Amino acid sequence: MKNRREFLQKSVLGIAGVLTAPAWLQGAPALIKSLGKPNSLINGVQIGCITYSFRSMADQSAEATLKYVLDSGISSIELMGDPAESFAGMPTPTFNRSRIFQLGGKQRRGEALTEDEKKELADLQAQSTAFNKTVADWRANADMKKFEQFGKMYKDAGVSIYAFKPNAFGTNNSDLEVSYGMRAAKALGASHVTLEHPSNDEQTMRLGKLGEKERMAVGYHGHEQETFTFWDTALTQSTANGLNLDAGHYIAAGHADLIPLIEKQHSRILSMHTKDRKTPANGKGNVTWGTGDTPIGDVLQLMKKKKYAFPATIELEYQIPTGSNAVAEVQRCLEFCREELK
Repeated sequence: MKNRREFLQKSVLGIAGVLTAPAWLQGAPALIKSLGKPNSLINGVQIGCITYSFRSMADQSAEATLKYVLDSGISSIELMGDPAESFAGMPTPTFNRSRIFQLGGKQRRGEALTEDEKKELADLQAQSTAFNKTVADWRANADMKKFEQFGKMYKDAGVSIYAFKPNAFGTNNSDLEVSYGMRAAKALGASHVTLEHPSNDEQTMRLGKLGEKERMAVGYHGHEQETFTFWDTALTQSTANGLNLDAGHYIAAGHADLIPLIEKQHSRILSMHTKDRKTPANGKGNVTWGTGDTPIGDVLQLMKKKKYAFPATIELEYQIPTGSNAVAEVQRCLEFCREELK
């Protein structure tokens, strides 16, 4: 890359002294335009990354997130909602949302909350309910031009957005909010939106029909509840419904038919989260790529051989080693893909 850059720089400087540029030099501007931009399309397989992978980084702004993606060498992403919605002017919460998850998780695990914690959780939940109403009102009038600007900023830097995952597709979200999320995805340049599978047939029906109306595909993500038939009902409900398969969680759930599932549903797989997890017999751990039981290499080779169009999305969920950071670990995952796709 250094030699190529020096070559192009010298060539361009020489143009001023050439009355008629030779044929080989006429392509230089196009090369210069793409110089320094990432390319994670490897032998026909698009390797992407969900921006959730950078959640440990201090700055979560649109610009900072873009820098993380570029520094990782990624050219295509599944975008979480916060960077884009913040960029577009969505109100920010004045309460500690992470504390809600912390206390709520403790409660779900059956751990007793102290009286003070119960009062704190109730207060935070009330604030959250009021905030959600504020957000819904903002979304009703959100300017799609801001999302277009966001998409252009990323595209100009060499990063395409294939999926968008705002928190707008729940059972408590109105049709107006769902449509907002889909229109925002379209403005960003995405082909589909993603969300956790609601395990609710009425909701997948509703989202599928709204997807048809908005001409936006809907990818349902699963965790360890994934099975070979997990998505079947949603797929029959609407042509807009599809899979946001998670290969790692599928293995951690104890299934041995990941490859047959991909072969069967490849035309309905919109994107696939890729991570290395261990089987239940080995502890289900989320581990550094190449040390677990997810057949990442076999899956990538299948995608290459069959020319499957859906992206393999890096999702960084293993513990980041001391002295490293999310960007370095996403780079590591991308290099693993390069080696497997040789």
